[in-house]
Amino acid sequence: MTQAVVTRRDGDTFQARTFWLHAAHLLDPEGRVTRVGFEAGPRGFDDIWVEYDPAHAPKNQFGNAIFVERMQCKWHATGGYYTFEDLTLPAFINAQTTSMLQRAYSALQYDRAEGRTSKLSLVTNHRTRVDDPLHTLLRMKSFTLNIEEMFTGKTERSAMFKLRQLWMSHLGIDEAELRALGVALSLTHTSESLDMLRDRLDVACRFAGLKRPDPSSSSTIYDGNIFEWVGQRRTEFDRKTFREKCGDEGLLAAPEKSVRMYGVKTFEHASDRLELVCEDTLNMVPAFDDRFIRDTNAWKASIQPRLKEFLLKLPAEDGHLRLAIDAHATIAFAAGAVLDTKSGRIIEIVQRSPTRVVWSPNDRPPSPSWPTWVFEEEIVSPEGQGTACAVSITRDTAPMVRQYVAQKLPGFRRVLIARLNVANGQSVVECGAHANQLAESLADRLKSDREANPALLMERVHLFVAAPNAFTFFLGRHVQILKPVTLYEFDFGRDRHGSYEPSLLYPDIERP
Repeated sequence: MTQAVVTRRDGDTFQARTFWLHAAHLLDPEGRVTRVGFEAGPRGFDDIWVEYDPAHAPKNQFGNAIFVERMQCKWHATGGYYTFEDLTLPAFINAQTTSMLQRAYSALQYDRAEGRTSKLSLVTNHRTRVDDPLHTLLRMKSFTLNIEEMFTGKTERSAMFKLRQLWMSHLGIDEAELRALGVALSLTHTSESLDMLRDRLDVACRFAGLKRPDPSSSSTIYDGNIFEWVGQRRTEFDRKTFREKCGDEGLLAAPEKSVRMYGVKTFEHASDRLELVCEDTLNMVPAFDDRFIRDTNAWKASIQPRLKEFLLKLPAEDGHLRLAIDAHATIAFAAGAVLDTKSGRIIEIVQRSPTRVVWSPNDRPPSPSWPTWVFEEEIVSPEGQGTACAVSITRDTAPMVRQYVAQKLPGFRRVLIARLNVANGQSVVECGAHANQLAESLADRLKSDREANPALLMERVHLFVAAPNAFTFFLGRHVQILKPVTLYEFDFGRDRHGSYEPSLLYPDIERP
């Protein structure tokens, strides 16, 4: 089999799995997806489309309800980049005469004529090139364009001017029409492999009541059946017709007790929105500019109170509560602090690792093979006060914590580095029971260090955490023995200061 054939087949698999991830929501009678289509709709921008219930539709970057999202899938066998010029070239999408941009504009005109606000998404595993104007315009919260920045630059030397002129000339439109297209356009990047998409599909099937993919097979029943349906001219489905078709094809799993999931988010995964899988979601995304909080005082003034109010009202069926936390580490810890070890609830966390899996504190029996803590203590000032705890699970936090302590926290007593006895990584925590065990062990270490010296009983711990949110949540459940404690957030993208800044304090005091 030639590489070209393999790439084409993988592209079809990518499109099919992406379709099923959205179509599965039709089996939720209370979900907001009402209709889906595959290889149907406006010609040229018809790989996948999703229609939403107008009463519960997602919002675009200007707060307007999106009634339909159209997706054009573009899979590549190897990594790569594209530019704003590429979107005007038919060859970019393996076409002869029509570019991706022309297809998007045609779809926009079609939806406007129908009176619908749409989102037009290029879904690809290639990225915008870092030196290209598109890279600057792309807002990672929703993979949409920063329209105001797009219309800066008035001279021919300006990169934004060149982008606007090329796109307007290519489409034969004015600035008003270009603005309308820019608002609708989404350049959705996925870094997930086909295997990772299969894992996500497995979770989606479980929640939707579909038969789950065979874990021992490299392909799934869902990779080809949708193309067979296209041959039968079955390309559009609503809730009723989709359930009927799945039943006819034997895709519906035996009924099992449904588990309600609730979500908390401070950032958006554009291709995997919590609202599509959660009974209720606390959306605090507007309080943030990408990963940065707009007002640091909001951590205490509004974020923490809203989180507490939301979590305490959630029903815990049979004493169990399932949470998906697409949020900052501070939020994961704060959620654990609300639902602490005395709450009487068994909390399941839907952890991205990198696809969604359910972690609970008792999901596996303990194993001696699980990675354990290795602690390293560095005394900064023997007469000082304060412990900076650098928790290094997914990445090594120690260098930046040392730097932050030296620059921002004079008079500190020590840095305590907590790392596992394996290399840092996203998959070193095995399961929920392992995460819970590590959280308990770290909390016990910090508690015993304090109790060993009466003068340190009220020493404040400063937590710098790089870990799965499930671990951070379980650590937050021990807030009563950890406090006084201060939490920190890190500028991962080095978009501002490239370092840490304090977020929440327990108990709240004046910021250090």
